[in-house]
Amino acid sequence: MANIQHKDIPELQLHEPKGASTALSGTVYTSNGAGSGAWQKPFDQLIVVRDASDLAGTLSSTSVYFIDGIIDMGSQTIQVPAGGLNLAGHTFDVSKLTSSAGGYTMFTSPGGGSGNLIGKDYAIEVTGASSQVYNLTSATGFDAFEFARINYNNCTSLGIITGYRQGFETGTGRFGGTPNLTLAGTWVGGYFIEASIVRSLDVGMTGALFQAGVGFSMASRFRSNMNADLPASAAYLDFAPSDFPNPSTLQLDGMLLSRNGVFDAEDPNLTPNISAADLPSSWKNNVGLNNTFEGGELKITSEATTTISSTTTFYDIDGTWAAQDLQHFDSPSNFLRHLGNSPREYNIISSLQLESASGDDLTVRVQKWDDSASSFVEVATQTREVNSFSGGRDIAFFTILTNTTLDQNDYIFLQVKNETSTNNVTAELDSFLRIGGR
Repeated sequence: MANIQHKDIPELQLHEPKGASTALSGTVYTSNGAGSGAWQKPFDQLIVVRDASDLAGTLSSTSVYFIDGIIDMGSQTIQVPAGGLNLAGHTFDVSKLTSSAGGYTMFTSPGGGSGNLIGKDYAIEVTGASSQVYNLTSATGFDAFEFARINYNNCTSLGIITGYRQGFETGTGRFGGTPNLTLAGTWVGGYFIEASIVRSLDVGMTGALFQAGVGFSMASRFRSNMNADLPASAAYLDFAPSDFPNPSTLQLDGMLLSRNGVFDAEDPNLTPNISAADLPSSWKNNVGLNNTFEGGELKITSEATTTISSTTTFYDIDGTWAAQDLQHFDSPSNFLRHLGNSPREYNIISSLQLESASGDDLTVRVQKWDDSASSFVEVATQTREVNSFSGGRDIAFFTILTNTTLDQNDYIFLQVKNETSTNNVTAELDSFLRIGGR
């Protein structure tokens, strides 16, 4: 008979037989194939958790605490040491940490703060009044808060995480309860949520699934593709543009977001203090949530004459250029300026009707200010003859389709030159310049 090793029978790795001494907890029996063998511990750094007391006191940062079953924590907290804490379980249906105590916090920090909190394959149920799952502060500002296949069931609150470097979730779920999570302090990294679902939250839930706490600032990205259904008064996130100092770092991509099963991208309470158009936002491919379309448009809403003093000179096209639908752009003076840093590649479309003297040749150019080089760059030109029409209206028609790259603070605008004479030029109503990401 072949030797039976613990690696050959995974189910034995974490369980001793009935009647075994507690000293054998977390061991397996290794047979020599001749009717005898020995109890051995399969993993030196594995600590099996079968009671709340196994998570009491000063915990090891170099071991994995394996949650073997449903553990009622009562009012006992789990202090995450400065060196960090590692948790694992069988699955989120088999391994659970629960508490129904009021005013309770499950995970806390010591006076100097906590290190990494890493977990996988278990569930958390913190259901008491005024209770929460986390109240953690990073010890160094470079710690991680990361979970795989974790469910939060009927939690009163997920609590607050302060000053961590980064957060990561994959395969997580929020079911029932009011699972608000507050991010506070300075995060020098980001928070990434991948393959996560939210369902059946309490109908009276207010606040947001993710919300800003005191001094919150995220230097890198907050990214999510969550599939979430919210009750009537809950928000998905409650961040402000000032919480993200870098452009395009609030990335909602592939979201499926509904309220009581209904998709309404115009619902103002989904993200009450920030929109898809704001500079930190980069929202793409979403259902039930608006998307970001970097770019904008200038349109002539009031005509004015562009004075041509020389046939050898380009002049800015005068008129009242009204800006509309600006996203990551502004328009301080008849030009479109890029405020962001992504994307860099843009399509430019312009349709112009320019009135001047019949038979004159006019040239229009798209001009770019390259801020890093402190110089102007010609992007495209087009020359057209002024057509003679009845009634004294003589027009040259321009349709410009081109592309360019724009970095932060680069801008584009339109100029005109009369190649034939010094006859003046007037841009007619509804002539426009439009830019959009490629």
